[in-house]
Amino acid sequence: MKKGWGLQPAFLLLLVLVLVSAAPGTALAAGSGPFHFGFKKSVDGKLPSIDQEGFKELLQKYGAIFMGDPEKKELYLTFDNGYENGYTARILDTLKEKKVPATFFVTGHYVKTQEELLKRMAAEGHIIGNHSWNHPDVTTISPQQLQQELERVKAEVARITGQQEMKYLRTPRGIFDERSLAVSKELGYTNVFWSLAYMDWDVKAQRGAGYAYDKVTAQLHPGAVMLLHSISKDNAEALGRIIDEARRRGYEFKSLDDMQKKAP
Repeated sequence: MKKGWGLQPAFLLLLVLVLVSAAPGTALAAGSGPFHFGFKKSVDGKLPSIDQEGFKELLQKYGAIFMGDPEKKELYLTFDNGYENGYTARILDTLKEKKVPATFFVTGHYVKTQEELLKRMAAEGHIIGNHSWNHPDVTTISPQQLQQELERVKAEVARITGQQEMKYLRTPRGIFDERSLAVSKELGYTNVFWSLAYMDWDVKAQRGAGYAYDKVTAQLHPGAVMLLHSISKDNAEALGRIIDEARRRGYEFKSLDDMQKKAP
């Protein structure tokens, strides 16, 4: 894509098609959403599943991912960074000490207020992904608005950190539909969901590092895409132990780029 908001011909064609398909009196194809991503958690190392009607087919159709190779004991650590709560520096310290790569999905608010942490993420080899500028429900905005949401994050992160490429997207609250998958793919993004998570985002309901440790390690499974929120005090305090326990069980931590290199 060119810089700015100008639409290239291919994207303009897609914009026309999706707008027509969503016009009054018509409907998108059955199973096109909107969906709120959900999954059945892993128990005792067994693989999780996303067997809701239409989920798996849509993700496959548009190249979205929610886990890696189920035959390999590899883990992909990701964090959602909507705002800073004072714990990301500690998380980065732990990742540096343990030599673990991660992906941080950031919003416009985070970009505007946390330039130094963004610089540190990039300098220490982590991937910065797109979590949209204003954190909207992407199924309720136009394709052009979605493009603007994503391009603004990408441009500002590039200005601050020098990271010119941004190819991973996590939609706010895991909400998506076929149109958002199609538009974001056309813009060069891989939608990243998850196969390991727990309710860690409520800062008023933190239950201690031991709770976070138990919740995460109970769900470890081959190919897990781990979703954690950096605003969680519990996560920051438990992360080192979580990494050590995963490695004790024979897991390796990989980046999303490693996963995509292996993709057919």
